[in-house]
Amino acid sequence: MRSPLAENMFRDHAAKAGLANKYFADSAGTAAYHIGEAPDARMRDVAANHGLMYSGEGRQFTADDYQNFDLIIPMDMSNFDNLKRYASSKSDLEKIRMMRDFDIDAKSEREVPDPYYGGMDGFEMVYQMIERSSQELLRQLENGELSI
Repeated sequence: MRSPLAENMFRDHAAKAGLANKYFADSAGTAAYHIGEAPDARMRDVAANHGLMYSGEGRQFTADDYQNFDLIIPMDMSNFDNLKRYASSKSDLEKIRMMRDFDIDAKSEREVPDPYYGGMDGFEMVYQMIERSSQELLRQLENGELSI
């Protein structure tokens, strides 16, 4: 699952903290069926209601991404498992962290649900999960609590 919302929300949090040039975020899917597509309009509408405007287009994750990024953050276990298959070393595997590992309200739930087939309330719920997770990810990075 690609998450342009997570990519753009993290960028927004970093920019608001004066850290826009310190971090680079990108989103990519492990499956090819959204390559070249724009982000879901419903999620963009929810984000816009919160003041976050974004666009972009889907791309496919590649094994080279392990060399280009310090963290690889899937939204669900299916993508987590796919990413493990792409990994060629223990170092690659150590870069994979679930998005909800950074959600202070997640309890034991590790997956961000896919709101695609539901109503707008599902998109709002996912927005809030990604919001909390992005804020906490940035906080942990800045406080040196996350080894990368």
